[in-house]
Amino acid sequence: MANGTDGTRRNAATGESYLPHQEPRYREIATFLRAPLAESLQELDIALVGIPFDVGVSNRPGARHGPRELRNQSSMMRSLHHVTRLDPFAQARIADIGDVRFSSIYDLKQVSDDIAAYYSAIHRAGIIPLSAGGDHSITYPILRGLAADGPVGLIHIDAHTDTWDEFQGSKFHHGGPFRLACKEGLIDPKRTVQIGIRGAQNTTQGWDYSAASGMRVMFMEEVDALGIVATVAEARRVVGNGPVYLSFDIDSIDPAFAPGTGTPEVGGLTSLQALQLVRGFRGLPLIGADVVEVSPPFDPSGNTALLGATIMYELLCLIAEQVATDKN
Repeated sequence: MANGTDGTRRNAATGESYLPHQEPRYREIATFLRAPLAESLQELDIALVGIPFDVGVSNRPGARHGPRELRNQSSMMRSLHHVTRLDPFAQARIADIGDVRFSSIYDLKQVSDDIAAYYSAIHRAGIIPLSAGGDHSITYPILRGLAADGPVGLIHIDAHTDTWDEFQGSKFHHGGPFRLACKEGLIDPKRTVQIGIRGAQNTTQGWDYSAASGMRVMFMEEVDALGIVATVAEARRVVGNGPVYLSFDIDSIDPAFAPGTGTPEVGGLTSLQALQLVRGFRGLPLIGADVVEVSPPFDPSGNTALLGATIMYELLCLIAEQVATDKN
C-alpha cells in the first residue's frame, strides 16, 4: 500500500499518521468509501476498483463517469454499520487501487481482455475485488478473471436479465454479459438467481435464455409478493454454499430513488429494500461484487451515486466480515 498497512496515511509535510476515513468528510482525496489509496496489491485483502467504461451501452451513455462520482459520494460514508455494529476497516485490509486502464478504449474485445487480465492478477494475489462501473458489460470480463478455476454461483440484482445475444453485430454489450458468462462456463446457471427483473421488451429472448439455461428468474412482481426475507431465502437456496459473485445494477432500484442510470425501469426496489436484500447475503462466500450503471449525467441530485456508494459500503461489510472469518 502507498501508506500504512493498517489504512493510515502519512502527512507529507509533518510526517503525522492518521486515518483518512475518520477525517471530516469534506477533506482528503476522494476514494471509494474513503479507503486509502494503494499503488500495489501487496498487503491487501480487498481491492476497490473503478471501471470507467460505457461503450457497451445500448442507449443512454454516461456510466463511464460512474466511478468518479461514486468516489465523490463515498465521502458521505462512515465506517461503523448501524445494524451489525461492524467496521469493515477493522476487519480487513482495504484500499482503492484506482481504475482499470485500457489499451484501446474503442476496441470492445480488447477492453474485455484488459479487464479480464486485470482481475486475473487480483485473483492470483488472493484479493477480493469490489468494483464500480461502468456499464454492465464489465461483469463478463471480471468473471473471466475470477472464475478461471471453474463456474461460480451468481446473485444478479437488476431490472434486466442481461442474457440477450448480439446487439448491432457485437456480443460485448451491457445486455448480454451473463449469456456470455454462462456459455463460457464462468457461472453455473443452476446456481444463478436474477432478482428484480421487470419492464417491457421487444423480444422474449433474454427471459427465454435465462429460463432455458436453468437460471432462477425472480421478476419484481414475485419479489414484491414474497417480500425481501423470503426472496433472500430463495436466493440463498439457489446459490448454495459454494463460491458466489454478486452483481448489483443500480437500475434494479426504482427510478424514483435512482434516476441516474442508462435504462431506468419503473416499479423497482425501494432504497430500503435494496439495502435489506444485500444484507441478507451475509455469510455467503463472495469471490467479488460490483455496482454498475450509475450514470451521473442523468443524476442531477446526486442521489443515485449516493445510493450506489451506500450499496458498495453494504457489500464491503459483507466481504470484510467474510475475510475476518476466514482468517480466524
